[in-house]
Parts: sequence; C-alpha cells; structure tokens
Amino acid sequence: MGKNDGAWKSLGEFLRAQRRLANLSLRQLESLTTISNAYLSQVERGVYRPSAPVLKSIADALHLSVKALYARVGLLEDEEPRGEQTDVERAIRVDARITAGQKEALLRVYRSFLESVT
Repeated sequence: MGKNDGAWKSLGEFLRAQRRLANLSLRQLESLTTISNAYLSQVERGVYRPSAPVLKSIADALHLSVKALYARVGLLEDEEPRGEQTDVERAIRVDARITAGQKEALLRVYRSFLESVT
C-alpha cells in the first residue's frame, strides 16, 4: 500500500456518499460519465486511483469541484484549512444539489456577511 492509499479510499467513500446524496445508482452515474459502473464501483471502494480525466468526469456529473477532490487526496493544498470552516461552509461544500460555481458564490456571500458582523 502506498502513502496516499488511505486518502484514495477516503475519496472513494466521499464520492459514493455524494452519488447517493444525488440519488444516483452506479448505472445512472455511468451514463453521465461514460465510465463503466464496475470501474466506478472500484473507485468508490478505493481499489483504483482514478486518472485526472476520470476524476473530472465524475466531479462534473456530481457537480463537485475537481480542485476540492484533489485537495481531499493531498494532491493539491486546500484553499482553506478544514479546521477553520464553519458547519455552514461544510454543508455548502458537500451539497450535491448545487454546482461548484454556485457553491463558491454562496461561500463568498456567506463570508462577506461574517466579515460585516466582525
């Protein structure tokens, strides 16, 4: 097992949770990504490390930020340390019903409200 194997397993678990939150079966996600459901299942179980194009396709289908997914496995630095995120920010980031652009817009508005209070 490699250094980042735990991170890839965690990423797979996160992707599975996001897929379930979006009420998608593996077959439905397959049709949105053109990646076989068998391979998607193995990614979710941490068996395979998805390539950049595969991860982007999954992220797009689930309306997630590819950057955030890479940060999750330690390939990119998080823009903001997780410890400083509020519950509201975490909820916005994991909500599969809104796009990555909408999430960023909501986070900017939320943070601007917080700045005006302090």
